[in-house]
Amino acid sequence: MSYEPDWNVLTATCPSRTSLARIANKWTAMIVIVLGRGPTRFRDLKGAVEGISGKVLTETLRDLERDGLVNRSVYAEVPPRVEYELSDLGRTLHAPLSALGQWAEAHITEVLDAREQYDQLR
Repeated sequence: MSYEPDWNVLTATCPSRTSLARIANKWTAMIVIVLGRGPTRFRDLKGAVEGISGKVLTETLRDLERDGLVNRSVYAEVPPRVEYELSDLGRTLHAPLSALGQWAEAHITEVLDAREQYDQLR
């Protein structure tokens, strides 16, 4: 019988904290939302996620690939074609991150109003 440790993201030494930090990154969330639509080329990802630099997109995709959330496929064509898509594990993340994005869109007016009220009191 193998032993599975009790992972606890609230414990300072728990390796699950790195996964949480990666998932909580704004660029990760937006990339996962876009990749939830299907395989996507780098330039199309960059166009879909406004404001992300090529360097940050490259780094984030590499991190997601390393964590097993994204698959990178290179096609032997001229010019070479590279596509990114969510892995099976990455697809389990799509619904919660999409829900967070939808929440942010649905409640931004309330958040902006709260910020304004807060700032007026300070």
